[in-house]
Amino acid sequence: MNIIEEYYGKFNEDKRLDSRHGQIEYRVTMRYIDERLKSLSKERENRDISIIDIGAGTGRYAVPLAKRGYEVCAVEPVKHNLSRMKLKSDELKCLKLDARRLKGIEDDHYDIAIMLGPMYHLFTYEDKLKALNEAKRVVKSGGYIYVGYCMNEYAFVTYALNEGHLAECIRDGRLDGDYHCISEEKDIYDYVRVEDIDRLYKASGLDRYMLISPDGPTNYIRKTLKGLSDEEFERYEEYVMSISSRQELIGAAAHTVDILIKP
Repeated sequence: MNIIEEYYGKFNEDKRLDSRHGQIEYRVTMRYIDERLKSLSKERENRDISIIDIGAGTGRYAVPLAKRGYEVCAVEPVKHNLSRMKLKSDELKCLKLDARRLKGIEDDHYDIAIMLGPMYHLFTYEDKLKALNEAKRVVKSGGYIYVGYCMNEYAFVTYALNEGHLAECIRDGRLDGDYHCISEEKDIYDYVRVEDIDRLYKASGLDRYMLISPDGPTNYIRKTLKGLSDEEFERYEEYVMSISSRQELIGAAAHTVDILIKP
């Protein structure tokens, strides 16, 4: 069992996305997915839309999309996650595959690829580009790819500063001279800046539709969110949606989603 498999054998991803900060990330991301699904359905005259969820986890996105009648293939490398996902839906096609090698999946088949987990756990530019190119390969021309990333500044502020690990991170070489996080597989997560994301999508030959943050300031104010009334929470969701594409804010968020188009 590798480190990632061991981590997800203990980590409750469903609980994270059911928390208030997780709900914001999920709801805003799904609104952007729904927007493109509606557009593609109209463009393709209501023909069936197919979706591949690469690194689907326990099915937070794949399961509801399959229940809505879309053809969904859920790809996940962690056996524990795959088993939990299969229990949730009979409509899903589930495959145990690595995002860097989608063996057996045909070229140009899917209208949308959702890849909201793999880049968190790939630690080299080369591996990230492999995953992005595989998503590109299996998506149709004119199709969309949603790529999620964990952001550098959030990691620095919360872990190094708020949690008191700055001296340790400097001592262990986990920060470079520009305060860019340096991660290895044992660290579980890798963190990027907007310029890193730009470099990847340009190298892949994909076009950008939009770069968004699905959570904005959400993860900095988790305690505040817990105290909001339901009405206030709904209003906060609208706020995050309204600022989700403001480029001056994106680099400071916990997560970004790069929405790309295959030419």
